Amino acid sequence: MSRWGLTIPLAGLPLAEHREIIAELPALGYTDAWSAEVSGADAFTPLALASQWGPELRLGPAIVPVFTRGPALLAQHAATLADLAPGRFVLGIGTSSDTIVERWNGIPFEEPYQRARDMLRFLRRALAGEKVKEAYATFTVNGFRLETPPAVPPPIVLAALRPGMLRLAAREADGAISNWLSPEDVRTVRGVLGEEPELLARLFVCPSGDAAEARAIGRWLIAAYMTVPVYRAYHEWLGRGEALRPMNEAWAAGDRQKALEVIPDEVVDDLVVHGTPADCRARIREYVGNGLSTPVLAIVPGGGLSPAEAVRALAPSAG
Repeated sequence: MSRWGLTIPLAGLPLAEHREIIAELPALGYTDAWSAEVSGADAFTPLALASQWGPELRLGPAIVPVFTRGPALLAQHAATLADLAPGRFVLGIGTSSDTIVERWNGIPFEEPYQRARDMLRFLRRALAGEKVKEAYATFTVNGFRLETPPAVPPPIVLAALRPGMLRLAAREADGAISNWLSPEDVRTVRGVLGEEPELLARLFVCPSGDAAEARAIGRWLIAAYMTVPVYRAYHEWLGRGEALRPMNEAWAAGDRQKALEVIPDEVVDDLVVHGTPADCRARIREYVGNGLSTPVLAIVPGGGLSPAEAVRALAPSAG
């Protein structure tokens, strides 16, 4: 059986009210809980709570940006989670995007490939308990050592959307994290990453049998992501450049409504899992069949289900 992950916290459910559903996840067939870090909760606090509420779950952030925390602080965060969930924590890191790094945090989004490579190499050493004194290409660490390194250094997986980062993940990380892809795109990604490394992907899932409702929600999500340069380049590589060109042109012209209207149904259906819960589970299994090791469901409200009801309806144990 493949792994079956869930993104936490769930939309529409306050973090403090997650205890019951997180404790229930293993019985429902979920193996993993993965956080995110965009403009809501930070990446680590939900995992700290889940480490105590769901002691059987594997936990990880997907992802922590390598720009928005300094190297030592990021190592401290990772070591803390590894201590709370020994042998169950996986550190997911990535470049994030110019929007989050530069526009929201005021940090230059420069040399993202090099920054990810340098942070990956630093974290390997720091989490193994080494004293690190090295001038990397994008930062310098002068004599840092974790006070209490984790007894079990966590695996590190790297967000990778295009060939250069996928090859780096294959060479130096313990796996790769992708996002916004179709089941067929999994084969493309695997073609670069190789068959052996773990491949995780966050899948946006709307458990609604009303296709119009699901596509309307999906269009908002697609427009918000695919107009960001890193995702635009990613989908040009995957072959959707022309299909998304009208959306990008309308967005650049400031016509947000037109940008939504010109996203083809086929693109929404490719990238957003929707339909009845049974349809959604079948679609998720298509991803797994094409080589996805760990689907991580990001549940989008729809179908009249509460967050907890959606989690239960989409669980692998449900059918």
